[in-house]
Amino acid sequence: MNDTHQRRAASLVLVALFTAAVFAADEKPERQPSALEAPPPWTFAVTAYPTVVRGGQNYTSGIALADRGPLHLEARVNYESIGARSAFVGWTFSGGDTVTWELTPLLGGAWGTTQAFVPGLEATLAWSEFDFYVEAEHVRGRRDSAEDYTYAWSELGWRPAQWLRVGLAGQRTNIYGGERSFQRGPFAQVTWGAVTVGGYWFNPGSSAQIFVGSIGIAF
Repeated sequence: MNDTHQRRAASLVLVALFTAAVFAADEKPERQPSALEAPPPWTFAVTAYPTVVRGGQNYTSGIALADRGPLHLEARVNYESIGARSAFVGWTFSGGDTVTWELTPLLGGAWGTTQAFVPGLEATLAWSEFDFYVEAEHVRGRRDSAEDYTYAWSELGWRPAQWLRVGLAGQRTNIYGGERSFQRGPFAQVTWGAVTVGGYWFNPGSSAQIFVGSIGIAF
């Protein structure tokens, strides 16, 4: 190859390299994930449960929730017993696609009319318009092992519309006294934006009927 051909070949190589450099400069680099992602926001919910007990003491219980990502904080009033207060901290695990699940182990304690160490669990399983929810706790009395007790609240729900949820509920509790430690019956909930209103009718048709209303707001 003579000098003229060599100079032409070198020129073509330089032109090709320059063109590639121009196109590379025009391409925007892909966004790299930030090493310091913004923390998830706090979400809150408060629900009151006015309870009417046939032949017993009427009262209102309440539950307040605060969540930030998987961190779960919870406070309850009149839940373990009338006059009791309790607080919990937990961590939520979740997964699934067609069938989704959430599991939140809790550790907490109660004071007031019930004084106890209280481990607990909340779990949800959902598929299509159906869901199953359970919250349970084991109250371990500080003063007497005879005060130990396992509480549970469960719901099997169906959501025919986004604003409506109906189903069956059950709870195991000794807060009402009497012979029935397990209560069961239908429930219904309606939702408008951040507000949910519902009602639970336990032991329908019996002399131990209990109505539990619910009104809650999430923000």
